This record gives sequence, structure tokens and C-alpha cells, in this order.
Amino acid sequence: MHTDRYSRMVAWLKVTLPLVALGMLSTLFLISRAVDPPSTIPFADSEVQERLTNQQVTGPYYTSMSANGDQIAVIAETMTGPTGVGGTNKGKNVDIEMKMASGSNITAYGNDALIDIANDRSTLNGDVKITTSTGYVLYSDELLLRMSVTDVTSPRAVRATTPLGDLEAGAMRFFVPEGQEDGQWVFTKGVKLLHNPDNVKE
Repeated sequence: MHTDRYSRMVAWLKVTLPLVALGMLSTLFLISRAVDPPSTIPFADSEVQERLTNQQVTGPYYTSMSANGDQIAVIAETMTGPTGVGGTNKGKNVDIEMKMASGSNITAYGNDALIDIANDRSTLNGDVKITTSTGYVLYSDELLLRMSVTDVTSPRAVRATTPLGDLEAGAMRFFVPEGQEDGQWVFTKGVKLLHNPDNVKE
């Protein structure tokens, strides 16, 4: 009698234990499928990339020299490398100071700037102001700069106070011709000049 009961128990365990084990494995499998691996990471890939790319520097100061011998300095409140724009820095409250080989000085200011030294392409935007040691004060919404050869262009309307009087123009360019030290101001597109003889020095 005892032997029969033992045999039945062994037979029952042979069937039950594999079923229990299978059920446990199935439960573990379902739990592992329910956990989404990306959700356990504190930052998504895009956010990590942005944090790595948008490295902000406070008070940066960059200097260079043009082919003409002009000394150029870029000073900003902050400078950040924007996502997706390799080699370009985004600046806030930026001054670009140019000490010309001829002895004159030019300072350009913009609320915002994109500085790309590698490709020799920089842009100032927002309340752009240019002042010179020769008596020019200019205002525009956008300024394009090439620092390797000291070439400054405003493709938009310009208001200016000059030694000759008040001036308005649709576009402006300041550049230093190759092989020379003195720069040239060129105003185009509907130039209007209100001449003031009192500003002209004898």
C-alpha cells in the first residue's frame, strides 16, 4: 500500500514539476519583455548628444590676424556649439574688434552671432552696430564677415553717421583691397546722404 502511494506521488511530481518550471520561465520571459531598456536610461540619445554638443563657454576671447596684417578679436558674453552645425559657434552679445594695419580701429557688435572660423564665415544679427576710429557709426540688422581678409558686408539696409553726414543705403561693404592697408567703404542700393559741412575737417 505504501509502495503504491509512493509510486503515484513520484509519477505526479514527474508531471507537475516540469509544468511549474515552465510556468516560472514563461513568467520571467514576460517580465523581461515588459521592461523597455531605453526607459531605464535617464537621458535619451538625442538629449545626451545635445548636452555633449552644446558646450557653453562664458566670456570667450579669440584672436587672429588677417592676410593684410589686421588684428581681429572676437569677444562674447557666451559661446555655444549648436547641434547639427559642425565647427560653428553660436554667440550672445558679441563684439568683433578689428585693429587695422593702417592704424584705424573698427568694432562691430551684435546681439547674436554665428562664428565659423574654419570656413571663414561669421554673421552678426540683431541690433548690429559698427563704430570706427575714423568717425563712422553704422546700424544694421545683419552683418557678414570674412576675417581672413577683413571683408565686412551688410546685405540689408544700413543707417550711418559719417564724417560727411548722415547716410542711408540698402547695402554696405567694407573691405581692404589686396596688397593695401587702407580699407574702403562702399554703399549701394538707393544711397541717400544728408551732407553736413560742419562735420568735414579742413
